[in-house]
Parts: sequence; structure tokens; C-alpha cells
Amino acid sequence: MARIFIIDNDPAMAEWISNLCRDRGHQPFHYDSSQAAIGALPSIAPQLVIADLKPENTDGFEILGECKENHPNTVVMMIVGFESVELALKAMESGAFSYVTKPFKGDELQFCIQRALEHQTAHRRNGINRRGGFDQYKFEHLIGTSAKMQSIYRLIGKVAETESPILIQGESGTGKELVARALHSNSARQHHPFVTINCSALPDNLLESELFGHKKGSFSGAVMDKIGLYEEGNNGTLFLDEIDSMSQQLQTKLLLVLQERQIRQVGDIKQIPVNVRPIAASNASLKAKTRNGGFREDLYFRLAVIPIELPPLRERIEDVPLLVRSFLEKLADQTGTEQKKMDVSAMERLVGYSWPGNVRELENAIERACALSDGGVIRASDLPPHMLHESGPFEKAPNSEWRVGQQLDDFVRNQERKYIEMTLKFNEGSREKTASMLGISIATLYRKLDLKHHRE
Repeated sequence: MARIFIIDNDPAMAEWISNLCRDRGHQPFHYDSSQAAIGALPSIAPQLVIADLKPENTDGFEILGECKENHPNTVVMMIVGFESVELALKAMESGAFSYVTKPFKGDELQFCIQRALEHQTAHRRNGINRRGGFDQYKFEHLIGTSAKMQSIYRLIGKVAETESPILIQGESGTGKELVARALHSNSARQHHPFVTINCSALPDNLLESELFGHKKGSFSGAVMDKIGLYEEGNNGTLFLDEIDSMSQQLQTKLLLVLQERQIRQVGDIKQIPVNVRPIAASNASLKAKTRNGGFREDLYFRLAVIPIELPPLRERIEDVPLLVRSFLEKLADQTGTEQKKMDVSAMERLVGYSWPGNVRELENAIERACALSDGGVIRASDLPPHMLHESGPFEKAPNSEWRVGQQLDDFVRNQERKYIEMTLKFNEGSREKTASMLGISIATLYRKLDLKHHRE
């Protein structure tokens, strides 16, 4: 159970949020203003503050500043109106953990509360500040609040405690190893080793030795006995990256290990029992490879008991601003310098880019931009040159929610709504810039936003 402060001068909204908190077993405390909540901070010591951030007052920033200065173990989350996203982004720059935009659904808010409390628990357990603690969190660098990432978090939560093998598939750079580490960290094996190997990095004979070990003299260069990763990771987790590159002969040996839970070192006749949970990963579709004979079908079914498909970044483009902030924080911590900011033109380029290299490419682009930028602001000219020549914002970010059979009017209205929401978010809440980018008047923008709220 967590103690949660709710700061909102709308009694109906505050009561609704309080009920959501009670449904999850938390203890809510409602305050009309930050001043009242600040007075209660020392005695109640809440784990989480949820503050309604409005343009007409500074309540949210007051409680944020107080928590950051005097109550660092309290996490602050903002609720904002659709027109106040710019304020929310400023609050996040000032130390707020996250924000949720009105109108929102109950399960969306509960998900955000859960993530904030997980963050607070890790923060308190490790006795570290927010910037220094990224590597300690059980979800590590899995950043994103998009619907697709929420599905991934929920799936990790459901299957982490199982002993079943897991197959993670996704394009290069989507974070397959991070998901594997999150699965291990949330499992009963978390206090045992997590060992990893890239199956494409070694020739077949060396890969077998790395996995199962070898006896002295078993092949040229084997000058001493060596245990393999299976023994090294006993009672823990073994992450087999790019498993699709493994030869058919070694696939057969791996299949026997999975069936018998025993290994045999190269050059030995003795069987060694092992207790390891395998998590495999592939950039390509293993199912497709089984059809053309490139991968053993029986091994595929052994590994893919629980499949996890990671979305490419272009299909969760709304997570780009959060990822950018995370990388900027990480670089500032590593270099001991003040965190840099991203100007609107640079963010537009990042959002409009198709990201063939996914999250890894984005991280590299931010690192380059930080190194090349003058002063504390990153501009579009600091980004890699090829990103400056791609089409404008959103043209290369395909919508993943098209549904055959939808009424045309509903389809057009939904896509228009999503497009306006994305454009407004990536313009940091500026309605003038959004209207200009969309080629419509401010009045039309207001009308469409009003229609959106009525239809919610």
C-alpha cells in the first residue's frame, strides 16, 4: 500500500482519482492546493504526489520544488489538460517523473501510478537520486508510455515468474536484451547469474565451447579446462542473442540440452545437470526460417513457448520525447555536466524520422548531438545530416491501428484526432505552431479539439 497525495481543486476529479487509488489498495490524501499538501509532507511522507498542473497557477511547480528539495524519496506525477502539455514538459525537465493528459481512462492512470511507484521503490531501496539510479531499476532502460510498450510491460509482469523459455523477436536496436534483463530481474532467479552471448559473434566450434565448456586438450588451443555459460549461469538465466545464426549441428545439441537439462563439455563423456532458463532473441522471424529449413522447427517450438514481439520505434513514435529525455539525463550524469535541452526544430526532426536503427540509433544520434552542440541547447543542425533530409514530421511513422471494416467517417475522424494530438505534443503544447504546421487556423484547431473532447 502506498500513500498518495492528490492535489486538485476539482472535487469530482479528485474523488475519482482517489477511488482508483483505493481500488489498488493505496491510501489517497486529497488537498485543494500545494500549500496545504506541503504542510502535510513531513508527517505523512507520501510515496507519490499526483498534481493537477494548470496554466493559471503554479501549484504543481511548488509541490515539485518542495519534494525535490526536501523530500527526494517522493515521486511527483502531473495531470495536464490537452492545452498544457508544454507546462508538463517543463515540469519533467524540473524533475517530475511523468505526466498524463486529459482526457484519460482509469486504466491508463493506474498504469502510470504503478510505474511511478515502481520508480519510487527502486529509488528508496538503492538510496540514490533519480538521475543516478537508472541501472538499478527492474525495468532498466525500457522507456515509453505508448500502448505498445504498456503491453510489453504487462506481458513481462505476467511471464517473468514462469520457468518457460521465452523468444524475443524484433528489429535490431529495439531493446531485446533489455527485455531479457527485465524478465530476469523480475523473476525468482534474479539473485542468480544473468549470462549472455551473441551467437553470431563466434564460429561454431568456439560457440559450443562457450556454451557448454571444454576439457583441456579437446581441441587446438584448449590448454586448460573451461566451464561454459550454462554452468556459469546455473540457477539463473541464459540470453541467447541472434540465435538464428546458430548452425543446424549446434541447434541439435542445444535441443538435447533443453530436453534433458544436462550438458556435456567438449571432449568429455560426463553429463552435467544444469538448471538454466533460456531466453532467445532474433532479428529475423524464426517461424519463417523453419519453413525454409534455416532453423529446426522442434527447437523453435522449444524456445518459443512464450513469444514476445518488440515494436520498432517508428510504430511507437510518441515515445521519442521520453527516450530523448532519458538519454539526455544519462549523458549529463556520465559527463558531470548540465543536462542539455532540445529545441522544437530538432524534436520535429527526431519525430519525423523513420528510425531504421530503432532506439539504438536514437541514442547514438543524441550522443552525437550533445557532443557537437554549442551551449545548452541542441538544434536540428546538430543532428546527423541524413536526418535533416527525410520527409517532414509523421510522414514516415505508419499508423499501427488501421482496422479493416471501420466506417470511413470514424476512420478519418480517429486518424485526424491522433494526428492533431501528436502534432500538438511534439510542438510542446504550442497551439500556434501546431495550427501552422497543419495548415489550419487557430479557430479550426480549437473546434477540432473541442469535438475530440466531446467524443471522448
